[in-house]
Amino acid sequence: MEIQISPDLLKRFRSLKRRDKSLSAKIEKQLALFQQNPHYPSLRNHQLVGSQQQVWSISITGSVRMLYAILEDEIFYFFDLGTHDQVYRRS
Repeated sequence: MEIQISPDLLKRFRSLKRRDKSLSAKIEKQLALFQQNPHYPSLRNHQLVGSQQQVWSISITGSVRMLYAILEDEIFYFFDLGTHDQVYRRS
């Protein structure tokens, strides 16, 4: 399993690290947990529906989600982070 993060998301994450250390620590924890077991219950990992069915979501906190797509050879490409409404509106 390989985790990749989009350049835009990586830039946002670096900025977030300076502003909100607690949230950035939670993101790192959830990504590490995802790498160990993508179906761990607290991740609430699920596939989106309809026109977004190629996109998956994990929970970072009760209101923050991170979206990803599965590429070939078990590459998980994370590309968006935000509240439930923000990420689902953008994807």
